[in-house]
Amino acid sequence: MKLQLNAISRAITYAIASTASVGLLSTSAYAEEEGAKKEKIEKIAVVGSRAAPRSVGDSPVPVDIIGGDELSKAGGDDMLELLKGSVPSLNVHQNPISDAASLVRPANLRGLPADSTLILLNGKRRHRSSVIAFLGGGINDGAQGPDISVIPSVALKQVEVLRDGAAAQYGSDAIAGVINFVLKDASEGGSFSVKQGQYFEGDGDTTTFEGNIGLPFTDDGFANLSFQYKNADATSRSVQRPDAAAYDSAGVEGIRNPAQVWGAPEIKDDITLFGNVGLDLSNDSQFYMFGNYSERDVKGGFYYRNPQTRPQVYSNDGGETLLVADLDGLDTGISCPTVNLKDAEGNQILDVSTIAAYQQIASNSDIGNNCFAFNEILPAGFTPFFGGNITDTSLTIGTKGEFTGGFMKGGYYDLSGSVGRNESRYFITNTVNASLGAETPMDFSPGKYIQLEKNFNLDISKGYDFGLAYDVNVAGGLEWHEETFEVIAGDEASFIAGPLTEQGFGIGSNGFPGFKPSAAGEFTRRNYAAYVDVETPFTEEFLMGWALRYEDYDSFGSTTNFKITGQFQATDDLSFRGSISTGFRAPTVGQANVSNVQTNLSSGVLVDSALLPPTNPVSQILGGTELQPEESESYTFGAVYQSGDLFMTIDYYNIQVEDRISQSDKINLTAEQKAALKADGVPNVDSIAQVSFFTNDFDTTTQGVDFVANYSMDLLGGYSTFAFAYNWNETEVDRFSEITGDFKVKRLETDLPNHRATLTWTQQWEDFTGFVRYNYFGEYQGVHVDYDATAIMADPSVTFDAEVTYFATENISLTVGANNIFDQEPEKLDFEKATGIPNNNWGGKYYETSPYGINGGFYYVKATYTF
Repeated sequence: MKLQLNAISRAITYAIASTASVGLLSTSAYAEEEGAKKEKIEKIAVVGSRAAPRSVGDSPVPVDIIGGDELSKAGGDDMLELLKGSVPSLNVHQNPISDAASLVRPANLRGLPADSTLILLNGKRRHRSSVIAFLGGGINDGAQGPDISVIPSVALKQVEVLRDGAAAQYGSDAIAGVINFVLKDASEGGSFSVKQGQYFEGDGDTTTFEGNIGLPFTDDGFANLSFQYKNADATSRSVQRPDAAAYDSAGVEGIRNPAQVWGAPEIKDDITLFGNVGLDLSNDSQFYMFGNYSERDVKGGFYYRNPQTRPQVYSNDGGETLLVADLDGLDTGISCPTVNLKDAEGNQILDVSTIAAYQQIASNSDIGNNCFAFNEILPAGFTPFFGGNITDTSLTIGTKGEFTGGFMKGGYYDLSGSVGRNESRYFITNTVNASLGAETPMDFSPGKYIQLEKNFNLDISKGYDFGLAYDVNVAGGLEWHEETFEVIAGDEASFIAGPLTEQGFGIGSNGFPGFKPSAAGEFTRRNYAAYVDVETPFTEEFLMGWALRYEDYDSFGSTTNFKITGQFQATDDLSFRGSISTGFRAPTVGQANVSNVQTNLSSGVLVDSALLPPTNPVSQILGGTELQPEESESYTFGAVYQSGDLFMTIDYYNIQVEDRISQSDKINLTAEQKAALKADGVPNVDSIAQVSFFTNDFDTTTQGVDFVANYSMDLLGGYSTFAFAYNWNETEVDRFSEITGDFKVKRLETDLPNHRATLTWTQQWEDFTGFVRYNYFGEYQGVHVDYDATAIMADPSVTFDAEVTYFATENISLTVGANNIFDQEPEKLDFEKATGIPNNNWGGKYYETSPYGINGGFYYVKATYTF
């Protein structure tokens, strides 16, 4: 206990730049002690200020503080879903059939993309994921944020969500805000739990083992270790595609039902290890070290390949004739017959085996041995499975303490270095490299992306007596950051141009061609920064803060940003607060250099599109230029009211972002542009219908209101806490060009609900605890397969979560609970109403933009042993 108290004291004393954090009360402001005794706990935030940490109510900027125990009160184990239930301004989509965005899901704070929120771990910048969300559902198209899902709740002491721009304090990415994950630092005790859950539909079985232990690290330190191991089955919220059903009815063998799956991917062997170590070197200094190792395999569905219309595999004229390979070469030797796929009346012949010309090709004759069609080996078409192995590692080492001599005597320092690495190794199975013909393998490894980041930080601070209410805190610091994005080529079969290329067959693994050696390489950028941060308490009631940060990048140049904050304590119960700031987000090295070929639906038609670097000659012809940083101006003002057991905050915010970075609209290619692509080495050019690239192409204004209220009281023979949180958020696109596109603008403005709210009742007794949570989601734009004709405005919805825990003994507790306990369905697809096209839903049941997912209710049981 002594060690823990010392650690808390040091955290308060040594708080400076790298450990800054701000807070707003979340659900429970009280903690349960042995028996029924309850004790009020003041929540302390570290992020958002360079001075000593202060209570949530005294913070000049809005923050949510979510305790580790609160995070564990939910059915899922994905950190994104856990946070979404506690922070109404955070939105997360499940992204089925979305390429790499299905592997590392992006999250949106205040309606901005995932890489506009800075992620910290113990106050230090967290490295971003190697996954770029090429199909990010409009808002996240091209986003490259950190992989938050690797952080398990069992490892966390608390989470601090700073809902305010903070680039002047922390640098790039902190436009929407900052989320600081604080690891447990106990030197004793621990827990082990087992959780089993399943969706009401009977799928998505999830089993999770997790544990935490605190150990002494000599008499003057701690080593706190955590782990989580999880497996989750896939889900399916699908119906049979009309085209697949028609082939099945015609007697075509091998049609799967459903042929194409919309749902959550399968997650296997998801292992995460976290460690947090601290050691007192003297009375005035401390060594610290923390890091993680995480790995998981993810496998999801892809679009169905129709056995008569898929270009570059089955037909190149929209299903008029079958694509047939002449194995001894065109216009030499034996010629192959033309297989017409329509009868004399123009009706599609669904079973090609009944066509005489096809029977010649499939026969064991000279013609059959010389001619080949993919219907011979894949008569039912095929659906690729796309996935990857995601590995995430990080290590931070540092020392912090108090200066004991010289002009900085009485001040504090923090010196640290960190390295973070995220690797995504992709795989695609049950597909073909059509240019290899019958010799094609069915499983491919298209290559890897690796993100590597290194940081060195020096932060110092000291209080000075200028005759004000108390000392003026002056802080400053330096930062050096290196970011490397590496592309590793795939196996040869995933990108090679086979012998049938010149006959119109596609190159590379269909759906996700491999990265060619010419596209592989390392791309590196370095930057350094210096900042100063001053807090001036003019009176005991009036505090102001001033921050200025200069940052220089070896790519696009330098940027300078400021932030001014203020807080006025009007009465003992009521205070007012506000801030004004500028910010920026640097383009990631991956966004500036990556190229990729992806399969997507365009106006309901399955096509291949190429993502090119913005400096590629073809991109420049279409309007691409070298990426520049986004720039933001934001302000917020609000009030805090505290009286007894009642706590309330309300804050208005306004964020204007210029030159936002995103993936352009997909632009149709001309014949001349295709020739230029071939010359540049882009694979599968003849099948590529469209091109996109990253661009600074539009400006937005986002505004909203956050309201939080908490009240605690004795009730029903126990202790109750009521927590209400509401967010109104609205984004308007102020400027855009034709390469952004009208539909993307509409998605940016309406895909997320403008209104979200949660109301939670937590009840504690001596042997039982439980909670009920009400979740409100306002209307949102329902979109399917990124097709504008499918878009509708979906109705508001309400879901409920509930959980009960029984303390069987002092050490053992048993929990049962459910998310979306009444199995509220998302908006159902109605294509005849939306598009006028009957029975065309591409296999889906629900609009995948549903803010609470498409899988429905989830129930779970959990057993926990605490020691």
